[in-house]
Amino acid sequence: MDHFPTNWGRPRNDAFDAYGTHPIHQRPVNTPKDAFDAGVQRTQQPIVTGTSVLGLKFKDGIMMAADNLASYGSLARFKDIQRLQGVGTNTVVGAGGDMSDFQYIQRMLDELVVNEFTSQDGHTLSPAEIHEYLAQVMYARRSKMNPLWNSLLVGGFKDGERFLAYVDLLGTTYSASTLATGYGSMLAQPLLRKAVEGREDTLTEEEARQIIEECMRVLFYRDARSLDKYQVATVTAEGVTISDTQFLKTSWSFAEGIRGYGAQTQ
Repeated sequence: MDHFPTNWGRPRNDAFDAYGTHPIHQRPVNTPKDAFDAGVQRTQQPIVTGTSVLGLKFKDGIMMAADNLASYGSLARFKDIQRLQGVGTNTVVGAGGDMSDFQYIQRMLDELVVNEFTSQDGHTLSPAEIHEYLAQVMYARRSKMNPLWNSLLVGGFKDGERFLAYVDLLGTTYSASTLATGYGSMLAQPLLRKAVEGREDTLTEEEARQIIEECMRVLFYRDARSLDKYQVATVTAEGVTISDTQFLKTSWSFAEGIRGYGAQTQ
């Protein structure tokens, strides 16, 4: 037997018989086609992802926060990623999920702002208009992204009106005085509701920042894909402000008293 594949001759083609002379009749495929599978699916298996985004209303505007971590699977790979973007003069967008999708959305928003500016009609996009635009874009591209890995918070302040809303790829949109995406929707959302709801019109910016910091600390303690470095975005009548990187003050000494941790055995 000749064991050298290069000497075996031409490989068999299923469209012809064993001698490669007569075509073989192919049975038609009558199974239904899945339109979703036929679409381009770039991020069904996302590579680099970010975790929670938090948002709340206070008496003078909107405050949002997100950490600076972008994880490469289970690896805390990129620790200086900004997941908050100012859009125009009165809106902030925060992204959780796949970072490549967010970069694509950032380019779309930049083009939108430039086109709006060059029209010179005296109109500026409101936070509600940007939220509606993102809702339509993300819903239209739902076959190319993974709904489990893409969610946005849109916050803004214009003409005395505070706006805070959520959007994802399933076309889900809703608004509330406190919002959170990702793991934060389970860990931080109850804390935000307890601290903010009913006090939106009296809560000061300093109090709002303390609430945000405490929620980010809880997420760092509990969420394995979070980081102790984060940024805070504030939108008021003066415009959009995104802070430099903030560092959480944490303490892990309490873990020494937990059974099964450290040297404790009983």
